[in-house]
Amino acid sequence: MTPYDSDPAERLVASAADGEDQAVEAALRPRQLDEFIGQERVREQLSLVLQAARQRGSSPDHVLLSGPPGLGKTTLSMIIAAELNAPIRITSGPAIQHAGDLAAILSSLSEGEVLFLDEIHRMSRPAEEMLYMAMEDFRVDVIVGKGPGATAIPLDLPRFTLVGATTRAGLLPPPLRDRFGFTGHMEFYAAAELQRVVHRSAALLDVEIDPAGAAEIAGRSRGTPRIANRLLRRVRDYAQVRHDGQVTREIAAQALEVYEVDERGLDRLDRAVLGALLRLFGGGPVGLSTLAVAVGEEAETVEEVAEPFLVREGLLARTPRGRIATAAAWQHLGLTPPTQQPAGRTALPGQPELFTPAAVPERPAAE
Repeated sequence: MTPYDSDPAERLVASAADGEDQAVEAALRPRQLDEFIGQERVREQLSLVLQAARQRGSSPDHVLLSGPPGLGKTTLSMIIAAELNAPIRITSGPAIQHAGDLAAILSSLSEGEVLFLDEIHRMSRPAEEMLYMAMEDFRVDVIVGKGPGATAIPLDLPRFTLVGATTRAGLLPPPLRDRFGFTGHMEFYAAAELQRVVHRSAALLDVEIDPAGAAEIAGRSRGTPRIANRLLRRVRDYAQVRHDGQVTREIAAQALEVYEVDERGLDRLDRAVLGALLRLFGGGPVGLSTLAVAVGEEAETVEEVAEPFLVREGLLARTPRGRIATAAAWQHLGLTPPTQQPAGRTALPGQPELFTPAAVPERPAAE
């Protein structure tokens, strides 16, 4: 096993939720829209949609929430149900592989119920086509039998509100996307917003933390509340075992150094990718597969797990010729960029030129 060989799902800065995250998030989730921190524009727009529906006494339009994982899409779906004083049914796209699966869920809904469909872009095509009619006409056609003798039985559905969540809105077909009356895109959080998230979570977890300690955790959380809450729990453990339990800036920095999360939120895998790109390939350009071999990871892991954050932070760039490091990457790792190679040269640091121009003898002057 290489020093960098690890399960991406187990990274401390992974935005996907594991079993522990799901259990803790249930206790930390806000229950009302006013308690939800961040996403000001989406909150304001969603508040208008819900208030208007309550005043009319009807179900609101279907809602689509898009954005990276860990930003609060599931939390907002539960808040929608709470604001409407309605029950909520939770499922996911990968769990619906057949149209019959979706028909069973839809037929069991009650009037005004909220159906939360996570990762809606991963739903099967037959179920997706059934959902078109359910969202628009509140009915589905259940096919009984096979072949020429098959019969379509129309089934009326109660009015419900579908809340779809997706991390890849571009994969949704236009007919499905157009049937949502409200679409909200979740943005990464600013450091000040994450600091408020850390303070709120610390109060619920009974952790004593000062503003500087909360700011230190927020600055390393990659703009994602889920990561902020996870780092807070690890810092809490460190403060409890090594100190008196109070979290200050110094203690938070020491704890996150133990867990290998640096001041910009990079972990071991991120620094391994940057280190290989800078030290072995002089900052690039280098191909993805070559870079993956250098850090001992699969190419998909480097491309899908490490690169998105490095690109967003301006530390790495993808070009047609390969991956290249930016000036900020050299500065972050404390390395000095190599001197600029002349045009056409591709030699790496420490490697000799394969071909050197031979000295051209002078021609004797014509007599």
